[in-house]
Amino acid sequence: MAKQTNYSAKTADINGFINYSEEEHSVWSDLFNQQQANIQHYAADEYLYGLEKLALPGHRIPQCSEISRRLEPLTGWRVAPVPALISFGRFFKMLSEKIFPAASFIRSRADFDYIKEPDIFHEIFGHTPLLTDPSFAHFSETIGKIGLQVQPADYSWLIRLYWFTIEFGLIKQNGTYKALGSGLNSSPTELIYSIDSPVPERREFNVIDILRTPYRIDIHQPIYYVIDDIDDLLQVAERDLLGDIKKARTLGLYEMTFEPLQKTELTA
Repeated sequence: MAKQTNYSAKTADINGFINYSEEEHSVWSDLFNQQQANIQHYAADEYLYGLEKLALPGHRIPQCSEISRRLEPLTGWRVAPVPALISFGRFFKMLSEKIFPAASFIRSRADFDYIKEPDIFHEIFGHTPLLTDPSFAHFSETIGKIGLQVQPADYSWLIRLYWFTIEFGLIKQNGTYKALGSGLNSSPTELIYSIDSPVPERREFNVIDILRTPYRIDIHQPIYYVIDDIDDLLQVAERDLLGDIKKARTLGLYEMTFEPLQKTELTA
């Protein structure tokens, strides 16, 4: 998450409806259509199954309420619009209550290929299909519940687990890498990079290693962690994650494999 944003939240009316402009709908449509061929080739099966279940419209930005109506009967989750940036405390609380916080604005044409902060396309197109999967949904809820138990000083440790699974996780399927994370499936460029590029390191999934791995929000990731099966996340949810964080803190962070961000930005 960045400390500052150039975008303003869209405000819902009394019925929870957000009015988007024709240009905003057009940006959604172009992003949606651009990603179709890529996700069919690179995305994990669980993501594609979820996308089919939600039947997202390609020609307009969907309302959070209509996504919730399809999602809640499947896993008990719903989606609520929020400002572009919310605190980690509020973020974890919402996840613990099976509410996914969706930034309500959509990127401009200037940020079409890459936007630092999450927008409605990333939130809905990237995240919600995976929340149709019971294992993934339970893991997401667990992250929220653990987040309510840790001290604020430990938020950055826990968020790394979220980052390297829910946002940028890979999975092995039929002997090949597939994109699981929402940050990959909603990205026009990193989705392909994460699978095809020889540059990044793809590491075996290990919770302690993940907790110790720094990341940057504004570059293609130099490291991805790979799970073998979606149910591996259920096993992670049953771990003593508070103990894992304590152990990771004792061991310390791994050395950065990238140049650090400026001090004015939050790296989590």
